[in-house]
Amino acid sequence: MISEGELITRLLLGALFGGIIGFERQVHGRPAGFRTHMLVCLSLVLLMIVSENYQYLALQNPSYIRLDPGRIAAGAMTGVGFLGAGVILKTGATVQGLTTAASIWMVAAVGLALGAGLYMASAWAFGLTLFSLFVLRVVEGRMSKMSFMSLTIVAADGLTEKAICEALEGYGAAPHHIEYEKNTGTGELTYRMTVALRHRVSHKEIFDALAGLDGIERVSLKRG
Repeated sequence: MISEGELITRLLLGALFGGIIGFERQVHGRPAGFRTHMLVCLSLVLLMIVSENYQYLALQNPSYIRLDPGRIAAGAMTGVGFLGAGVILKTGATVQGLTTAASIWMVAAVGLALGAGLYMASAWAFGLTLFSLFVLRVVEGRMSKMSFMSLTIVAADGLTEKAICEALEGYGAAPHHIEYEKNTGTGELTYRMTVALRHRVSHKEIFDALAGLDGIERVSLKRG
């Protein structure tokens, strides 16, 4: 049977670990922040303690219902998965919130480890999570990576798709998924496309280059 002191220690550590990880998400303006991560971690600690208590009661009294201690934990992690899915948002060609969803999943796992009394495992997992969120964030920011933007171009009938693509390729941009629309009355052509950028290029530069093409009537650019 878990002593009261041990029980309180596990709950306090769950609140501390979850709160610190959530604080990092809160600082960076993510939808799930300090309180959410702390409550997720704390709830998983408590559920694991309850699960262990059922096992203890079953060992003390053979007539008591036997319950697999991993069943409650498995059900809880399923619920955490739905919570994580709620913070993932698709904006244009990019998906946001994956890191926050992963951090929610991680604090849930840390909570289960704390609830089971695995202090060393939970401490290492907590430390590695902070390393990933703080240190690797800086490393990732310095890495060259592909970015995307959505373009809508309204042009006169004389401006060809080739001219638009050549202007984009001059900045290392590759157009994909091009859609066409034509106004049969005025002859206006509307191009809608997703553009992949392989290098660090100012979106404003691309916008200005396209706006300067002969025959362009309107340009709309949306990042991601």
